[in-house]
Amino acid sequence: MTVQPLNRLQIAWRTAQDVETGMLVNLGLGMPVAVGDYLKPGVDVFIQSENGVVGVGPVAPPDKIDTDLVDAGSRRVTLRPGASFVDSSWSFAMIRGGHIDVAVLGAFEVAANGDLANWDMRIPNRGPLVGGGMDLAACAGSVWIVMEHVTRKGAPRLLETCTLPLTAVRCVTRVYTDLAVIDVTPKGFVVREMLDGLSEADLRARTGAPLTFAPDCRPLATPAIALPD
Repeated sequence: MTVQPLNRLQIAWRTAQDVETGMLVNLGLGMPVAVGDYLKPGVDVFIQSENGVVGVGPVAPPDKIDTDLVDAGSRRVTLRPGASFVDSSWSFAMIRGGHIDVAVLGAFEVAANGDLANWDMRIPNRGPLVGGGMDLAACAGSVWIVMEHVTRKGAPRLLETCTLPLTAVRCVTRVYTDLAVIDVTPKGFVVREMLDGLSEADLRARTGAPLTFAPDCRPLATPAIALPD
């Protein structure tokens, strides 16, 4: 394959284009938090953080840092107008009560039926890390996954059945990778967008489950975004 895959920030940019005004969105640690940096102009969104911030704004510039104001990933953030604070019990009540419209999470594996594995890679001497991921995956209105299409060794992350311990079952609705945008439907994976120059055979070769290509499948295009040094 000679096509250049998207980098992590380009995946975040593409994901952000689907966030719409009025949504209450939770962004997981790692690549998902970058989605908040690329929301479309004019989109009015509240970002919820598990530690109790409802209305997380951009990361604080050095001269505006408040050391008491952090998100669930300990980033020093700002607040958007109308933001509020709740304690952890209320924050998780909000999540478990189904009030989060979209949870954007990372993943190790996603199955064709929407099963998600994102907390334990079974690496020796490295403990699992689940955090609030189970609650978000099980209870959010939609679960969007951002991840690289294959592992560093080239193994597919989109599978017929997950091989790692599950975070939640049948929860994923859409997957954004460095190669494609794929919906999880009752009939399995449906490709909505893929990189220009990538063939259907190329994508199938990097996927561990059957793919259906939508009749209106479009090129996956993003602006050039450089990764920080």
